Amino acid sequence: MAIVSRGFRGRRTADPRLPPGQYLERGFPVLSAGPTPRTDLATWTFSIGGADGPRATWTWAELTALPADDVVKDIHCVTKWTKLDTSWRGVSLDRLLDAVEVGDDEQYALAHCDGGYTTNVPLADLRGDQAWIAYEYDGAPLAPEHGGPARLLIPHLYFWKSAKWVRRIDLLTQDEWGFWEKLGYHAYGDPWKEQRYWGD
Repeated sequence: MAIVSRGFRGRRTADPRLPPGQYLERGFPVLSAGPTPRTDLATWTFSIGGADGPRATWTWAELTALPADDVVKDIHCVTKWTKLDTSWRGVSLDRLLDAVEVGDDEQYALAHCDGGYTTNVPLADLRGDQAWIAYEYDGAPLAPEHGGPARLLIPHLYFWKSAKWVRRIDLLTQDEWGFWEKLGYHAYGDPWKEQRYWGD
């Protein structure tokens, strides 16, 4: 007869939705590189452009009047928390990029935000129903501490790529690192490959 120590329950099965090294978070931690900006929606704009300047600009009323998607996605922070089934509403980057001319050699993007924050991402990661300009979370306007009035949402990458308070995306012919990337974070940030820092 086998002897089993009291309290032994066997090996715990890892949640297949948790990338390596992540733990499940029930709340929604607030992490920012600087103070939370407060934006007047009457003067807020979002634009897509490049070296030649803005190619299309939307006011708040124009952006929120566009057809929007309701998106339920898991999000993964580089600080090792994962939150499952987060609910967002926003405009697909596919729709916004279709409104501008994109050069064949423009394969990279750099997001610019209120407060001076930037982050880089390959243009391919903004296409194919993978990225949004999100302005609602959990059925309510996106709170400023979580990036409101609008943030970039790229849930398949670590969440620092989902830049808060986004105001502009520049299309580039060469990759240009953003705020955290220049300080040692990985240039791409795939949570399933644990691409947290340089060399990962």
